[in-house]
Amino acid sequence: MKTPKELKVKPIKNGTVIDHIKANKALSVLKILELPSEESAVTIAMNVQSSQMDSKDIVKIEGRELASKEVDKIALIAPKATINIIRDYEIAGKGKVRLRNEIRGILKCLNPNCITNTEEPVETKFFVIGKGPVTLRCYYCERIMDEDEIESQL
Repeated sequence: MKTPKELKVKPIKNGTVIDHIKANKALSVLKILELPSEESAVTIAMNVQSSQMDSKDIVKIEGRELASKEVDKIALIAPKATINIIRDYEIAGKGKVRLRNEIRGILKCLNPNCITNTEEPVETKFFVIGKGPVTLRCYYCERIMDEDEIESQL
């Protein structure tokens, strides 16, 4: 009887590992980060069994550390994600994404009559009114955005 071979994903020397992404959201994370690109190799694992979540996605990005605004965007679609910074094959930093109570300048309001969608130079601002699933309310027009609408704006 044959025993199954254990397959391992090649470790990255320097870069970022985004773990505990809600299952089937890895491609949305790549879209947010404008990946793949010629500068960074990307490894994706989708629907991986997890003890903390039923299943999860994982994204590994070689040669790139995320900017704080990128992490804020990821928090909107994967509020339980963890970010590991890898340097010289070792974890140099580890943290969880944090969904802020207020989201500024990341999303566009879907209300065409909102002041943020006019010629006025007004930065968008949303309040987080729900964290599971993520729900936002526009500060200016009070339009509510659900998880699917948020993802379409990232």
